[in-house]
Amino acid sequence: MHVLTLTTNADAPFMTQQLAALEERGVSGTTISVAGEVDADTDRSPADYVRTVPRVLREARNGYDLIHAHYGLTAPMALAQFRQPVVLSLWGSDVYGPAAPVSRLSAPFCDAVVVMSEGMRTALGRECTVIPDGVDLEKFRPEPQDRAKKRVGWDDDADAYEILFPYSPARGVKNYSRAERVVTVVDNLLERRVRLRTVYGVDHDAVSDYMNAADALLLTSDSEGSPNSVKEALACNLPVVAVDVGDVRERLAGVTPSHVAATDEDLIRGLIDVLERGERSNGREAAREVSIDRTADRLLAVYERVAGTTSETEAGGETRHTGGAAGRIE
Repeated sequence: MHVLTLTTNADAPFMTQQLAALEERGVSGTTISVAGEVDADTDRSPADYVRTVPRVLREARNGYDLIHAHYGLTAPMALAQFRQPVVLSLWGSDVYGPAAPVSRLSAPFCDAVVVMSEGMRTALGRECTVIPDGVDLEKFRPEPQDRAKKRVGWDDDADAYEILFPYSPARGVKNYSRAERVVTVVDNLLERRVRLRTVYGVDHDAVSDYMNAADALLLTSDSEGSPNSVKEALACNLPVVAVDVGDVRERLAGVTPSHVAATDEDLIRGLIDVLERGERSNGREAAREVSIDRTADRLLAVYERVAGTTSETEAGGETRHTGGAAGRIE
């Protein structure tokens, strides 16, 4: 099967993992990233998306079985052609944030829509396939905490509790100020020192070291789809204390010690409980449900359904036919 993939960041770890897993399953093709520069604190401008459209239209003529648009703002450029069916994957911020209107307008014209959680499906208000991003269980696995602390340089105070916040404080949706507020209170209530560790911009291969070095992951986001950090923490048996966003409640079902909270008070009590128990969680078993292999199999089934059984789709008065020619790797 040959797929043209559109994304805002082809180098994002979840993208490279997914593409590699699909390649192992016989999927080949081309990946196009939206023009312009982006980092953890900066989004692309509308002009960057517009500048990418001509390249997508040129590439689409080469013939693919389908086009997979990742993120709602890439959907219009995928739908600008009428030869191949379109699979749209929504990530969370494109359903709950400023990009939501584009996602809602585009979704009915796509041949399949994939979301990260049941909550996203409800918010979108249409039939979707729920497939969270998968976690690499080989990369993220439990390791001795003392060894991990030495690797990341957290061994200066062996008595301190380390709370991991794996995002840039500048990302408003992650609500760093709430995490800071909660940890400050917990630090004042416990005899042992409690340190909030913000980790971002590091090589993805090193993230598992931070997961294994920490005593808990704290998630205070205003909204999420299916936060990868939670699944990575589960794979490392790191306890999670989180607000009830995205699929967090589903992912943490049966995982102990971990807590899903509604208020600051709940977060504080949950974090204190996790720290005082001093145990790793049983999260790895739960993480197996969202391993990269399982999620890739489910996504491939969507591809096969769209490309294999859909020969044409009526969308806005136009007919989009499936392609069959080989794509290429750039």
